[in-house]
Amino acid sequence: MADNAKLFNDINSGWTAILQALKQDQDVPAVSYKTWLTPLRPDSFSDNTLYVIYPGDRRGIDYIDKKYKFYLQRAIEYITGINCNIILITESDSRLPHTQKTMSSFITMNGNRLNPVYTFDNFVVGNSNKFAQAVSLAVAESPGELYNPLYIHGGVGLGKTHLMHAIALFILQNNPDARVLYTTCEAFNNDLLEAIRNKNNYTFRDKYRNADILLIDDIQFLSRGGEYIQEEIFNTFNHLYELKKQIVFASDRPPKEIDNIDTRIISRFLQGITVEILPPDLETRVAILRKKEEIENYNIDAEVINYIASKVKSNIRELEGALKKVIAFSKLNNKEVNLELAQETLKDHLSMYNEQEITSLRIREVVAEHFGIKVSDLASEKRSKDIAFPRHVAMYLCCELTTDSLTSIARVLGKKDHSTVIHGRNKIIEDMKTDEELKNKIEILKKKLSPS
Repeated sequence: MADNAKLFNDINSGWTAILQALKQDQDVPAVSYKTWLTPLRPDSFSDNTLYVIYPGDRRGIDYIDKKYKFYLQRAIEYITGINCNIILITESDSRLPHTQKTMSSFITMNGNRLNPVYTFDNFVVGNSNKFAQAVSLAVAESPGELYNPLYIHGGVGLGKTHLMHAIALFILQNNPDARVLYTTCEAFNNDLLEAIRNKNNYTFRDKYRNADILLIDDIQFLSRGGEYIQEEIFNTFNHLYELKKQIVFASDRPPKEIDNIDTRIISRFLQGITVEILPPDLETRVAILRKKEEIENYNIDAEVINYIASKVKSNIRELEGALKKVIAFSKLNNKEVNLELAQETLKDHLSMYNEQEITSLRIREVVAEHFGIKVSDLASEKRSKDIAFPRHVAMYLCCELTTDSLTSIARVLGKKDHSTVIHGRNKIIEDMKTDEELKNKIEILKKKLSPS
């Protein structure tokens, strides 16, 4: 302990010189030095690791980590002779024990990272997500025994990834030897392609089929892959399932909404339990902002919290982003966080949060995102089924939800003649009379466009 205290005192007393050495060594511009480096301050020293506080959010930490951490370590060694590791933490992390501080950066497991903030304790439960949270906790408490596989779906930024990380962290906390593997569909595909290139399928299968708990995020992108990745997902699923290993998938849409994948895989998704996360209601949005305030050690007036919660309704990511924007604006301008400042900060952005403002352009973007295609494809001359069908859906929604003229809708969707819009709209209307799946698709898209 005495050694740690002495090392910390040596670094702390030379901190200004350390930062100046870094600035000179890397020729850091004055504005960058003031923004990123001068706010840093040493917090504590343990196990050859210096914990350094950054009084901002984790995105700032990620940036400093990538751009300056190596040179900061070098400057510390140059000024003090101490060769140590550095972990950047927030102010709220500084109150944690050292064992928990080491989790303030992403934890790397098998090439993938878990966010230690994404715990069950930090997941705000409301009517829109309480069933998904309860099932996820049950899976974490008894992996492989209940709800296998678990399939979580919902729109962007509603907490799917948070729950997946929470499951992984809960299991590791209670069983550090558990072979937990969190990955994304894209990473799975990249690993597979690498294995094929190197003719090393054994290593790939050893990684994925020896997991005790396999969590795959953004599984909807399976529709973009070829038959080979679908075959690997299918065989990996069967292998783990037979061994009673826990499998968790997350997607932005229900299993039956994912196009262009093998029906055998859809049947596997539906074999366990499927849970949906919906956009949070006002009460939950307020609670989410309060939780963010607690984690980041803010002190925000209730009037400001309620204002942001009432204006930003689409998803949690945008909700927290609006709060961060207000805090950042306050710090940069050295102003108190109050309702007037929040209104001034968000005035240019509130239109995107206004649920009444549904335009053909917004519908085009939401439909493209939902079906996993490019906006440019939706407005192109392409007539393949995977493009034509979403285009017809967009035409129907534009006619249904906006007051735009048929000519205007046609222009937004890359068509010259408004009769094309009429045809697309009528086709969806006719198909919905007999196609329950299509009706569900339309309802999901309406929820995305106009969250409650």
